[in-house]
Amino acid sequence: MSDFSRPKLHNAMWPGLVGKGGDEPGAEPAISLKRMLELTDGAEVNGQRFDGIDYFLFLPHTDPDASDDELRKTADLIASYGFKIGTVVAPIWPGTVGDSAMGDDTQQGKFLAAVEVACRIAGIFNDHGVREYGVIRIDSAEFSVETWRQDPVNNTKRIVDTFKKAAKIAADHGERLSAEGEICWAGMHSWRDMLNLLEEVGMPESLGFQADLAHTYLYLLGYNASEHALVQEGYSEDEFWDSYKTMTDALRPWTNDFHVAQNDGTVHGAGAHDKTGKHCLADDPNGKLDIVKCAGYWLDGAEDRGIKHICWDGCMFPNAMLETQQIWNTILDAMIKVREAHGWEA
Repeated sequence: MSDFSRPKLHNAMWPGLVGKGGDEPGAEPAISLKRMLELTDGAEVNGQRFDGIDYFLFLPHTDPDASDDELRKTADLIASYGFKIGTVVAPIWPGTVGDSAMGDDTQQGKFLAAVEVACRIAGIFNDHGVREYGVIRIDSAEFSVETWRQDPVNNTKRIVDTFKKAAKIAADHGERLSAEGEICWAGMHSWRDMLNLLEEVGMPESLGFQADLAHTYLYLLGYNASEHALVQEGYSEDEFWDSYKTMTDALRPWTNDFHVAQNDGTVHGAGAHDKTGKHCLADDPNGKLDIVKCAGYWLDGAEDRGIKHICWDGCMFPNAMLETQQIWNTILDAMIKVREAHGWEA
């Protein structure tokens, strides 16, 4: 077992949902919350288990319109496994509660309503006692990077306006937001555009950055913004680490949430989800990342930024993989190694 008690080790529930269900050809069925909890609970490495979960606030795991009593029952279920809830994902996308942060007033209103929903549910979990830390995850909810490019200055200003209003809502509820950088989200699709957005919002106490190892590797490659690439194909090891330091030095001060993940340098989409950085198994032989070493670049000073847990993200893994119990032991082992190398005491 690790000598450190922090950060707490969490597993994400949304791999059972994202890119699943729906009418798209070949779409796999969603995996229930109870089943995801069982799989998480079944993982153990040398006596260490997952400490908690990060949670997606939409159907079929959560009805955003659920009553307080219904939400408390969900909290009871999660707590019955000995888990805490950390970061919750606001239902900001079209087709859930929200809509594009880059859109018109109606769309912006839906986005802000989704943040209100997330704050309400987070508050119920907080009062219950099952949630003691974590943030509320958002993004621009705008898949069309090409539309953003038609007027990048004004489109970014619109996202900034939406994010400022959302951050004010979160702060009024005692919550913090975290914007997850991915190549698929307009205005957040490169490390440079992400940094610009955060600086333009300028509310670091209320809106920070969620760093995912897989997604930020695609940032490094400039996958959706070649002008912001920090390495080129065939890069050397020294070039990689020099560039990784450049990116993490810029974004780490904003980072208030962190995902352990692996990537093989490719993208992947499933169901209704557009192509984004492909999540791979922690021990994937094609993985490009030294997970433990890369994590250290992001976790330097993490305690001072209020980070109390880290989360594994295996978004859009096939169901057969998710249903394999040994997979979760391998993932947990990678998480433990990150904490052993970069953890701290509470």
